[in-house]
Amino acid sequence: MRKKVDILFILKRREDYSAVIHSARGLSTGLYNSAKFMVDMLNESGISSELEIAVDNNCIDRLVTKHRPKYVIIEAFWVVPSKFSVLCKLHPNVKWIVRIHSEMPFMANEGMAMDWMGGYSSYKNVVLAPNAPRMLEEVRTYIQTRNSMIREHVEKKVIYLPNSYPKEYRDKKFNRKKYYVDVGCFGAVRPLKNHLLQAVAALKFAQKNDKKLRFHINGGRVENKGDPVMHNLRGMFENLYDRGHRLVLHTWTPREEFLKLCGKMDVGMQVSFSETFNIVGADFISQGVPLVGDHDEIPWMSSLFSAEAQDCDGIAKALDRAYHMTKINLLINRYGLDRYRDKTKQIWIKYFTG
Repeated sequence: MRKKVDILFILKRREDYSAVIHSARGLSTGLYNSAKFMVDMLNESGISSELEIAVDNNCIDRLVTKHRPKYVIIEAFWVVPSKFSVLCKLHPNVKWIVRIHSEMPFMANEGMAMDWMGGYSSYKNVVLAPNAPRMLEEVRTYIQTRNSMIREHVEKKVIYLPNSYPKEYRDKKFNRKKYYVDVGCFGAVRPLKNHLLQAVAALKFAQKNDKKLRFHINGGRVENKGDPVMHNLRGMFENLYDRGHRLVLHTWTPREEFLKLCGKMDVGMQVSFSETFNIVGADFISQGVPLVGDHDEIPWMSSLFSAEAQDCDGIAKALDRAYHMTKINLLINRYGLDRYRDKTKQIWIKYFTG
């Protein structure tokens, strides 16, 4: 008989990539990477964990029966709330945890988010788990009001389970004498990712340093009404083609290939309007590439290299600092990421063993 696990993570297979999804050998998504990092961290800490991919809601019972976990973590909102009526009866001793990976502004683009969130909260053995402090308080306010709960009860119903990231760092050599500068702004193209303003800021930074800009993005994932963003990026760089500036599109790749791509950049940008952790930013730092972001959105990053998402001039200046102070950028951001990782580990272990 298969050995029981303490925690089973279940993701839904995405239908919009290829036949091989959520796999170390296939195309990786941020959600898969996030869950895999948690599974590895928990196993290293002596809490047995597994990760499974489901085609749809109907796979869950089979996977839970297979692993017989104490806890099942559903990654993001893909299980219809009414399904828990069946699952809680089939597996009455299992605690179900639905992780929330987005802040409220991003949730506003998901039409069913608040309805499903309320539905999940109706089940005794179902817990909601945001990965960001602001979202934690906002969800608690909603659920406490919906269910007329006292504070003590809502704190058990809505818990904080932050992200983690492996401590695997490498260094790289930079060629600051080349005539162009490679700026990476990776991630799905969505309005809240702020690609267009970051592109203008990167252009301003490149001109200040007498460089031609090569602005690198992922061209294979356009989500949440991101089509106008992509059209504007293309239109902008088509008009700048004769000036030597380029928009470089990259397909979604397996994780190892993506890390190599990050390592080819001179600076990484993640100055988004809404983030909770930002794995792509951590990927840049892990590959020895300095990062510019908004430290109010990326909780582990340095304020020295931070800028507000609507401040084009501030972003350009932060890029310039990161470009010329690479070692300091990496040192401070890696320190922040290490501290965040340690805190995450403590929070998860306390919840699942306390």
